[in-house]
Amino acid sequence: MENNYNEAQRPNYSFALSTLISLFFMWGFITCMNDILIPHLKELFQLTYLQSMLVQFAFFGAYFIGSLIYFLLSYFYGDPINKIGYKGGILIGLLLSALGCFLFYPAEELLVYNMFLLALFTLGLGFTLLQISANPYVAILGSEESSSSRLNLAQAFNSLGTTIAPILGGYLIFEFFGKGGEMTAEATKIPYLIFAAIFILLALFIYFVKLPEFKNDDPSMRGLGALAFPQLKMGIFGIFFYVGAEVAIGSLIISFLSLDEVMGFNESVAKNYLALYWGGAMIGRFLGAISLNNKLTAVKRAMYMVFAAIAVVLLIFAIVDIPFADFSIFLIFVALNLVAFALGKAVSSRTLALFSIVNIILLVLTLVSSGVVAMWCLLGIGLFNSIMWSNIFTLSITGLGKHTSQGSSLLVMGILGGALIPLIQGGLADAFGVRFSFILPMFCYAYIAFYGFYCLKNLKGASKAEL
Repeated sequence: MENNYNEAQRPNYSFALSTLISLFFMWGFITCMNDILIPHLKELFQLTYLQSMLVQFAFFGAYFIGSLIYFLLSYFYGDPINKIGYKGGILIGLLLSALGCFLFYPAEELLVYNMFLLALFTLGLGFTLLQISANPYVAILGSEESSSSRLNLAQAFNSLGTTIAPILGGYLIFEFFGKGGEMTAEATKIPYLIFAAIFILLALFIYFVKLPEFKNDDPSMRGLGALAFPQLKMGIFGIFFYVGAEVAIGSLIISFLSLDEVMGFNESVAKNYLALYWGGAMIGRFLGAISLNNKLTAVKRAMYMVFAAIAVVLLIFAIVDIPFADFSIFLIFVALNLVAFALGKAVSSRTLALFSIVNIILLVLTLVSSGVVAMWCLLGIGLFNSIMWSNIFTLSITGLGKHTSQGSSLLVMGILGGALIPLIQGGLADAFGVRFSFILPMFCYAYIAFYGFYCLKNLKGASKAEL
C-alpha cells in the first residue's frame, strides 16, 4: 500500500489519528458491554454458561462472516477499500453499528433471546468493517517503522472504552435502568439507543471532516496475493487465539469472582474488578506505544513509561470503586509489566512471546490457587494481553505492500476466535466448573508465544521498531 506522499513531504496526521482514536474508544466500549450482557441475559432467560456464550458467538461470529464476505469480494472483484477508500469503509461500518444498537429495542419489546443475538450479529458486522478499515489506516498514517507504536496508542484508547464500560455500562444495566437489580429487558433498551445515536453522530462528523487518502496503484487487483506471506498466514491464527483467549477470560470473570471459593462477589461488585482486567490492557497499550517508539532514546523511553504507568493507574483508580488496600495489589502486576517491557527490549516479536509466557504462568496460578491470589492472577492477564493485537497485526502485514487491505480482512477473519473459544470455554465451565475452564486459554497463549518467536527469527529484514 503506497501513500501519496514521500517522507520529505509527509504531512502531520495528528488530527486524522485523533479522529480514528474516537472510533477505537467507542468499539472498545461496546465490545466490553458484552461482558455485562452475558450475566444479565443468563439470569433473564435462565441460560446455561454455554447458551449465554452465544452472545460472544453471535457478535464475534459476525466478524468472521463479514470479513469472509470482504475477502471473497476482494478475490473476485478487487479490494473494496481500494475502491471506496478507508473513509467510506469507516462510514458504512458506523452506520451498520448504529443499526445493530437500535435492534436492541425490538429485542427488548419482544423479549426474545434470538433477537438479542441478531442485534449483536449486526453490530459485529459494523465493527468488522471498522476493523478492516481503521486498523491498517492507523498503521499507514506515518512511517512503517512506527506503525506498531501508533496502533498500540489507538488500542490504548480502545482499552479506555473497555475499562469504562463495566463501570458505566454495569451501572446502567444492573442498577439505574435495572430497577435496583431486577433482571428486566428494559435495562438495555435506553443504553443501546444512546449508543446508536453516538455512532450516527460519529458518522456525520467523519463524513464532513477531511481525512488523508491513500490509494493503491492497482485498485482492481484480485487473487490471493496476501496469502503468499507466511507471517500473515500464521498471524491469522495468532489473532484467532488472542481474541478468543481475551474474550473468553473477560466473559467469565464476573462468574469466576462470584464463586464462593474465590471471592463470592455479587455482580455489582464484580463488575468493578472486571474493569481492572480491561484497564490493565489500557495501561499496557500506553506503555507499548512508548516502548515501540523508535524516536525515543532508551532513557527517555523508560522515564516516559514510568510516568505513563503512574498517570493511567491513577485514572483507573479514579474510575473503579475498589478499596485502595485491594487496588494496591494490582500495582505489583503493573511493576511486573514494566519489567517485562524492559526484557522485551523494544522488539515487538520478543515482547509478544514474553507476554504470552507470563499469561500462561498466571493462568496456571489461577487454576491451582483460590481467593485473592486466584483473582489477581486472572485480572493481571489483562496487562499482558495489552500489546498482543497490535503486535500480531503489524507483524502480520509487514512487507505486504499493495496486499495490505486484503491481508487486513484475513486478519479480521481471525476474530472468529472470539466466537468459538468462549463457546468452548462455556461448555467446559458447564461440564467441569468455571475454574477448570481456564485451562483452554493456556493453549491459545502457547501458540501466540510460538508466533512471536517465529517472527523474531524469520523477519530479520524488518526494522527493530517493527519487530
